[in-house]
Amino acid sequence: YLAIAGVLHGIGHKDARPVPPVNLVGDYGGGGMLLAVGVLAALVEASRSGKGQVIDAAMIDGAAQLQSVLYGLMAMGLWSTKRGTNILDSGCFYYDTYETADGKYMSVGALEPKFFAELLKGVGLDASDFPERENPKHWPTYRQKLEAVFRTKSRDDWSKIFAGTDACVAPVLTLEEAATAEQAIERDAFVVSGGFAQPAPAPRFSRTPSTVQGPPGASGENTVDVLKSYGWSSNDIEALIHAGAAKR
Repeated sequence: YLAIAGVLHGIGHKDARPVPPVNLVGDYGGGGMLLAVGVLAALVEASRSGKGQVIDAAMIDGAAQLQSVLYGLMAMGLWSTKRGTNILDSGCFYYDTYETADGKYMSVGALEPKFFAELLKGVGLDASDFPERENPKHWPTYRQKLEAVFRTKSRDDWSKIFAGTDACVAPVLTLEEAATAEQAIERDAFVVSGGFAQPAPAPRFSRTPSTVQGPPGASGENTVDVLKSYGWSSNDIEALIHAGAAKR
């Protein structure tokens, strides 16, 4: 889906092959998330018109829609179709990841000048080292300077240096590390269900907070209860099950 939608072409480093972004952009972002938004929009419209409608949510459409801003930038002459040369696709030296002394990584997203100033303060470099930071012609040379500095300390050492700053610099955490990170703990961003840590429900609602009810049931385990909650009679439910349209 991403390949056909033109999304995959732009994901990866310069002069390297495109890299699959797990299945988050196509299946979940361009597919499931788009469908969820469509359902919600249809419910709002139905509450006004009293009518239902079919929602056509294709992953190709959704994936393409996610990159609408890139089409806008391209129309303005601010985005190149050459992979890894733009400000948000690893081409820019102050919007990328850097390897640390222990083989781990730090992410850098210091786009605005105020964030960039904090970045330089943390790594011990001066603005005079990057006189034309917004000129893509100099990005490869400037990148080498940051690469050399980040390799002098471990990821956790850099994390301590940038903690509490507005440098937009953060450690690249693994799935296990993310669940136990300080910010995640403070926000209760993860819950343990079925013996496994997993993301808590989001977004959060002030009046009707969401909770994890427990691990999912087996196929058909809740069929009867769910159909009864929608007003189906016991006879109708049994007929559905007998016809193979539902599973007990």
